[in-house]
Amino acid sequence: MFYLAIKAAISGVLVAAVSETAKRSPAFGALIASLPIVSILAVIWLWRDTSDSERIAAHMVATFWYVLPSLPMFLVMPWMLRARTHFWLTLAASCALTVGLYLLTAWALSKSASCSRPWPARRRPLE
Repeated sequence: MFYLAIKAAISGVLVAAVSETAKRSPAFGALIASLPIVSILAVIWLWRDTSDSERIAAHMVATFWYVLPSLPMFLVMPWMLRARTHFWLTLAASCALTVGLYLLTAWALSKSASCSRPWPARRRPLE
């Protein structure tokens, strides 16, 4: 339980750091937010918990494919806000778009087994 609390606290500190930094400098806050810190921490914790390199490799490939459908939100949301659309409506529409694209991506990945492993597994030498 203590380990889970530590992971949650570190994650919370990262989110707070991004929001506080973005108050002073939106560009620097965005730079910090765009770093794959969460993915790196998740991989470290996954390694500590399982020591399973194949699971981590699969996680990283899946993360790549699931980052793609989230990218349009970063264009739609500023466009809607600059068009003076109410913040909460903008946020809801952007999240709905992202969820829809996630579902489409999940469907596409389920149809293509090669997407979960876009390159062949490394063969171990015979001993």
